[in-house]
Amino acid sequence: MLDQGANGVQDALNYAAGVRSNAYGLDSRSDGTRIRGTAPDEYEDGLRRLFNWYTSNTRVEPYALERIEVLRGPAALMYGQGSTGGLINTVSKRPQAETQREVGVQLGSWNRRQVQADLTGALSEDGQWLYRLVALKRKADTQVDHVRDDRAVLAPSLTWKPSASTSWTLLALWHQDRSGSTSQFFPWEGVATPTANGRRIPTHTFTGDPDWDRYDSDRASLTSVFEHRFDSGWTFKQNLRSSYNKVDYRSLYGDSFGNDITPAAPGTYGSGVSGLFGRFADASITKVRMLAADQNLEGTVQTGPLTHRVLLGLDVVEYKQASASGIDYPTYYGGSVPLIDVYAPDYSGFTPPTLTANPLSYQRQLGLYLQDQVRLDRWTLVAGLRRDRAASGTEDAPAERHYATSRRLGLIHAFDNGWSPYVNYSESFTPVAAIDAQTFKPQRGRQVEAGVKYQPAGGSLLFTAAAYKLRESNRVVSPTATTYAQIGETRTQGLELEFKASVTRAIDVVANYTYTDIDQQLEQLPRNQASFWGKWRFPVAGIEGFSAGAGLRWMSSFRDVAHAYNGSVTSTAPETPAVTLVDAMVAWENARWRAALNVTNLSDKVYYSTCLSRGDCWYGARRSVVGSLTYRF
Repeated sequence: MLDQGANGVQDALNYAAGVRSNAYGLDSRSDGTRIRGTAPDEYEDGLRRLFNWYTSNTRVEPYALERIEVLRGPAALMYGQGSTGGLINTVSKRPQAETQREVGVQLGSWNRRQVQADLTGALSEDGQWLYRLVALKRKADTQVDHVRDDRAVLAPSLTWKPSASTSWTLLALWHQDRSGSTSQFFPWEGVATPTANGRRIPTHTFTGDPDWDRYDSDRASLTSVFEHRFDSGWTFKQNLRSSYNKVDYRSLYGDSFGNDITPAAPGTYGSGVSGLFGRFADASITKVRMLAADQNLEGTVQTGPLTHRVLLGLDVVEYKQASASGIDYPTYYGGSVPLIDVYAPDYSGFTPPTLTANPLSYQRQLGLYLQDQVRLDRWTLVAGLRRDRAASGTEDAPAERHYATSRRLGLIHAFDNGWSPYVNYSESFTPVAAIDAQTFKPQRGRQVEAGVKYQPAGGSLLFTAAAYKLRESNRVVSPTATTYAQIGETRTQGLELEFKASVTRAIDVVANYTYTDIDQQLEQLPRNQASFWGKWRFPVAGIEGFSAGAGLRWMSSFRDVAHAYNGSVTSTAPETPAVTLVDAMVAWENARWRAALNVTNLSDKVYYSTCLSRGDCWYGARRSVVGSLTYRF
């Protein structure tokens, strides 16, 4: 994250195998990633972080993180409600015994101004009490007119270690974002194809109302992480978090789904009115309270020649959402939202919709899981079983109760030369939270995977290859601007190759290739993706500490296709062309100072990340230059 200058989780995953980062281009509302063709569930410190869509999300600040973990494939056994494709777990910075303190500043594109600090060390002479304080403040604009990217984060934490076998950490977080909608839902015409007069929509175009549009989010949480190791060798762990999230979301977005001025087909303006299109006005205030807990007991049991690593756990999640929402439609649908010319926006004449309270929605889940990792010489068998009970609904309707059993079975053999082939079967179960009081069936999935890992002695090289086939049912999709639906069984298969190595003491490289054959019923992704990142450390005029890095990100062309329930094609999007992006960095650091310059999309390539069959497209991020200076003391 540090070398690549990641400004968000999706930026940090630009060079991760099996991950489609920035799936919806520049999006100020969420980190739009895909793992194996599906939207991954988001976890924080091993606990579910959110349940719903954009209306209740606060993006994670990478400066407050120790690392980001990507788990590919179903993880329902260990994490409960997990998607078939995988999940992303962010790990917060925690107190350290060694005193480490730093302050830093950043200046960059789009008037970016940021200050940050990270302080940690011991509070007591015996080292039993440790502290950490992470703070950040940012003022910034974005490549889209009238959309800011302001942020404030405060994350204090405290650790108590009364003995070598016991530790307890409290992690507090206060996070505030003040932004808007960089996603403008532009139509195909003007982005993927020129309009009748040959024009294309500029990437900075804003089609909302500068005085009304916003995406303001506030998040507060308190997390407890407890661990105790018994004299017998068994370990008890408990993670517990209480969180509150509020989002004030107001957006005017284009009717790219079926502009009826003339009328016109999805993604177009209609004859004679090139550049003029209708908008939806969508507003909501969403408040979410969530309690999540996971406790488990892990230890080793010997039965003859077999060594068992046994894990037994119980997790609980309770989620409550209170919201109010309102929507208005373009004038040609009988609404009052005026049309707008994307080439000469006139922001006058708009009246905001009235918000109406929605029924309180809730979701509860209880899961019991058991895993046995059995070792015999160089063979390892992993078998797991999980039982879930979930209930979801709204205050004015009976609860929908669901029960599921998820299984996992895997086998791996570690050869002396560092090669480890494996096979794995796993299942997933994901209850889906209500959206605007609309309830859904749980998502279910199963996957078969085979692969190989190679890591010779010394650990300076790692190569992995994985091939998989997965099936999923009840995926929630948004076929139009204002509706949601669930589709039947979908099938996706793919291949992932990843290579990491320290070629010399001065050169590190990361390379990966991803092949994804996604079901045609789902939003399409590039079938082929590849990336490479390399870093070189070198002296200048006898002065050590200099480094330079460069990366290439490539994705193949693809085309999204919409299907009716009978399987017939109803709409085909223009082709999203292949694109290659270049990132670069230069840095110098010593024991006290670090200065760096990071550039993403070095050539400032204008591209769009995807165009959907329903009619809309998303521009990718333009060139961003960020200079940073850090002082350690």
